Amino acid sequence: MITPILDPGKKEPLYEQLYEFIKEEIRSGRLGEGEKLPSKRTLAAYLRVSRSTVESAYSQLADEGYIRARERSGFYVRQAERKFARKQALPEQSPPDSPKRTYLYDLRTSGVDTEHFPFTVWARLSREVLSEYGQELLRATHPQGMERLRICISRYLYDFRRVEAEPEQIVIGAGTEYLLGLLIQLLGTEKRYAVEEPGYPRVHRILTNYGVKPAYIPVDEEGMRVEGLRQSGAQVVHVTPCHQFPTGAVLSAGRREALLQWAGEEEGRYILEDDYDSEFRFQGKPVPALQGMGAPEKVVYFYTFAKSLAPSLRIGYMVLPKSLMGAWREKFQGYSCSVPSFEQYTLCRFMEKGYYERHLNRMKTLYRGRQDALAEALDIPGFRLIGRDAGLHFMLEVTEESYDEEELVERAARAGVYLRGLGDYYASGAEQDGPPRLLIGYGAYDETRLREAARILRKAWEGE
Repeated sequence: MITPILDPGKKEPLYEQLYEFIKEEIRSGRLGEGEKLPSKRTLAAYLRVSRSTVESAYSQLADEGYIRARERSGFYVRQAERKFARKQALPEQSPPDSPKRTYLYDLRTSGVDTEHFPFTVWARLSREVLSEYGQELLRATHPQGMERLRICISRYLYDFRRVEAEPEQIVIGAGTEYLLGLLIQLLGTEKRYAVEEPGYPRVHRILTNYGVKPAYIPVDEEGMRVEGLRQSGAQVVHVTPCHQFPTGAVLSAGRREALLQWAGEEEGRYILEDDYDSEFRFQGKPVPALQGMGAPEKVVYFYTFAKSLAPSLRIGYMVLPKSLMGAWREKFQGYSCSVPSFEQYTLCRFMEKGYYERHLNRMKTLYRGRQDALAEALDIPGFRLIGRDAGLHFMLEVTEESYDEEELVERAARAGVYLRGLGDYYASGAEQDGPPRLLIGYGAYDETRLREAARILRKAWEGE
């Protein structure tokens, strides 16, 4: 029987303590592949905790791919690769093209709420920055961005994502697309790059703009298939492990370990981890970042504030391995930071005073309410919702063969609703694997308008 020591006096809730204990048992091999876990009722009685405590722990483990639920049978351990050696811790595409028609509702995955942006707070902080820094705002900042902002980001990353990043490793730039372009120049176009399939089309576009023909690695319900990466001969791979774009899959525990192991087997291999919307997870706690799993020298971590604040701010950053910093300085030290110092100072103050964290908590609650409203309204026979645990979009999977993906998209368009099918995200031209699926973004509209958009879709698809 699983026998953790659960302490109600600790800061971490009991379910999280249980989750961490079982996860460590699996990763260490003490719980082997295929081993059945105790039932929720049995374990709750044995540990003298509520059944909901065990249920929450099991749910988090299942979401991260450590265990698998079998109907009417229980929970079983999934395969987990060996632990990657841990080092000491430090202190969208938006779908391919814009719509050409005029639509009543644009349900693209890039949509975010702008009405609840904290304008009053941002304006006040902006005035403070103008008053205090004056002419200093007109001077060029460090090529990697303002040091004070990099310190803020470093603290935030470690506290909330367990990402190991000293301020000297952080490079601030005008969005992840810009930063990815710089990284390709740094690593070299002669390397073999790999991307997820289906995946983020702008990554494909950036690589091809630099003359790189990427390898396309298939994705399934457990994320990228690492065996396909091994067969590709790639040295660099771009992944969205915590919320795969566009399918929403979470890279399973075994595959995360396998991916880190792949990177560590040869010099010059790197994982480009795009953590584009990790804050918006609605079930359990955030899935751990790859960079914080013990391989900071093999992972380049990317993040943008486009989803959490506003796309127009054009502020993102990447965390480089220490081993690349010398080459970075030699190649890019003379470059100017692409984000104005005024925005950097304002964002820094916004984070230092706790407004960023409060804004995220508020938006997480708001987005969850919108998702629930739209999901309820889209309860349509012949369709199944997938990927509601995180992010600002989910998928509608077609469960009846009579429906065709392109036809459904076109019917929605004629009715005034713009959305995309999963087939649009296969950059290699390969056939889509599996049933038709539609991507539904809900970030840009309130609950009333989302219900109206759903009503229009139902009418268009059911022929009412």
